[in-house]
Amino acid sequence: MKRYSVFAIAREALRQHKGWERAWASPLPRKSYDVVIVGAGGHGLATAYYLGKVFGITNVAVLEKGWLGGGNTGRNTTIIRSNYLQDPSAAIYEKARGLYETLSQELNYNIMFSPRGVMMLAQTEHEVRGYLRTERANALQGVETRFIGPAEVKKLVPIIRLDGPRYPVLGALWQERAGTARHDAVAWGYARACSDMGMHIIQNCAVTGVEAVDGKVSAVQTTQGDIGCKKLGIVVAGHSGALADMAGFRLPVESVALQALVSEPIKPCMDVVVMANTVHGYMSQSDKGEMVIGGGADHYNNYTQRGSWMHVEETVRALIETFPMLSRLKMLRQWGGIVDMTGDRSPIISKTPLGNCFINCGWGTGGFKAIPGSGWAMAELIAKGEPGPLSEAFSLYRFREGRFIDESVAAGVAH
Repeated sequence: MKRYSVFAIAREALRQHKGWERAWASPLPRKSYDVVIVGAGGHGLATAYYLGKVFGITNVAVLEKGWLGGGNTGRNTTIIRSNYLQDPSAAIYEKARGLYETLSQELNYNIMFSPRGVMMLAQTEHEVRGYLRTERANALQGVETRFIGPAEVKKLVPIIRLDGPRYPVLGALWQERAGTARHDAVAWGYARACSDMGMHIIQNCAVTGVEAVDGKVSAVQTTQGDIGCKKLGIVVAGHSGALADMAGFRLPVESVALQALVSEPIKPCMDVVVMANTVHGYMSQSDKGEMVIGGGADHYNNYTQRGSWMHVEETVRALIETFPMLSRLKMLRQWGGIVDMTGDRSPIISKTPLGNCFINCGWGTGGFKAIPGSGWAMAELIAKGEPGPLSEAFSLYRFREGRFIDESVAAGVAH
């Protein structure tokens, strides 16, 4: 694989850009692999990458029923933060945030990581107390956050309205080293690195069944034929329940649509990410000038990739109270992703009742920010067969044992 550099750009410019290689290969599947990972989104590709980089396992196939990164990885609002209350959550998200900081250099691929800072608005006295609690918890966890007052909020975000008619801004939890990255580039960078290690990324290859011998996974049935495997990783987000059914077990998850939208592009007016959990809306400005807006998940189970107009209206109406300038913008496009929600709104990274079958799911509305940490933890689980420090708290069996990691109660929001 040729390295990308300013010299490579200059060299290819002189030869009419005819020397660029494909970023990743498109091979036909072999009869069997040491590890098969179902799902070529960010989490699946990161798992494959760290299997090779950290554990030296490169006889790996990553299967994708559609196109690479065409699921939730390409359908989110790109927020990266780690200021969670619960210790297991803070640990894995901080691992991910730290890896994001140097991921462009590590992958030799510009993921456009922008540590612009993320603020979570406190618009009720209850939120003020909650964020002060989180600030102290983060200090113990080694996560750099601080609570700031309305004056500093206004200084960082001049377009904000502090004295909203329903929910005035009383302060914010501010994480300066959080930010955003380009979602597609994260998937493409990991895919390129995996392909360079000899791994097979097989697109348009839907899994239709899982075969087992003596209680252990032996192969997967796909639209491109049966593929044998010694170990199987299921990393398919909103379709986790369907794949688990094929493997013969059930998951405590439900799938719902999460919508987002972008406005027409405008001049730079906001260089941080703002989350307003009371009204359940969040916003940042992209490099192209679009206002990237997201909100809550649909209230009913579904597998659409559109989202609902009810939520678009609800989210925009709430954000306009805090950012009046939004009322003058036109919506450019709107979309939805299928998110998998657990009862405690925390993920599952775990062994399963089927031997040598492992699952990574339940990230809900906050999966993008966790991609590098999730991939690291899942790779360790698959390689060793047992959970490591990052994943041991996220076992599938915690629901049976009552060991919940309830971030929805802790944060008041599932993100």
